[in-house]
Amino acid sequence: MSEDSLVKQGVAKGTSMGGAVLLVTVGVLEFLQGISAVAKDDVIVVGIEYTYQFDVTTWGWFHLVFGVIVAAVGAALFTGATWARVGAMILCALSIFVNFLWLPYYPLWAITIIALNAVVIWAVATWNPAKI
Repeated sequence: MSEDSLVKQGVAKGTSMGGAVLLVTVGVLEFLQGISAVAKDDVIVVGIEYTYQFDVTTWGWFHLVFGVIVAAVGAALFTGATWARVGAMILCALSIFVNFLWLPYYPLWAITIIALNAVVIWAVATWNPAKI
């Protein structure tokens, strides 16, 4: 195995472990964001009418369920299991789509989560646990 390959795998593994931490953190934050939306908290501000607008309570329940799933897959990603890596990529892709739809409510937060999900997808797709 070449030194460049070992370095690339080391970076991918480190980023994947960081991605696992991020997924667990994002899952918890999604869950809390869902609680805030379901409770009709004043933190969620409904603005302009958009074509794909959902009721804030609907968004809240989605974020509650999605947060639990993301946190669970993030925790499983620490093992390097293939199903957890594939699940992480699928959830990150779904999260990118969902946060695109969430842009009208919190643009900066949504863009940040989209960027972090892209990094996690790269890391998990690049990491080969068998090589390190």
